[in-house]
Amino acid sequence: MASISDIIAQQVKSAAGGIEIPSNIKNQVLGGLSDSILGSLTQTATKAGGVDIVKNLLTGKADVASSPVTALAGNLFNKNVLGKLSLGSALGSSLTGLIPGVLGKLSGFLKDQDGDGDVDINDIIVSLTGKKSGGSSLLGAATSILGGFLKKK
Repeated sequence: MASISDIIAQQVKSAAGGIEIPSNIKNQVLGGLSDSILGSLTQTATKAGGVDIVKNLLTGKADVASSPVTALAGNLFNKNVLGKLSLGSALGSSLTGLIPGVLGKLSGFLKDQDGDGDVDINDIIVSLTGKKSGGSSLLGAATSILGGFLKKK
């Protein structure tokens, strides 16, 4: 099974296909979009009530457009990518506008990954990291997810 980061990267590349991004920064922009979406998912999962927000989004039970995950992904992209590049507001808006569509494509991604018959925190951890959490605590698992994301920067 492909990891969620692979699926996000594929969806970002596909969604951005119709947007003209300067070739010298294209990889940086596409990577920034992917990182912002994954970062939003992982940061949300570590907050109180965040597991349910991510679960509802990835199982298709939440509206992508009004999700705090979508808003956070847009903020991360604006701060970490658009804020550092001179792309112009029209291109920046077009790129940020891709985020809800990419997140929408993830709807239904989250399934019972650990074989226990339900969708729970372990399934989210497996989906986001590709690794089973074993017997670790929720805080330890969430810290691991966030720590792995932050090391990519």
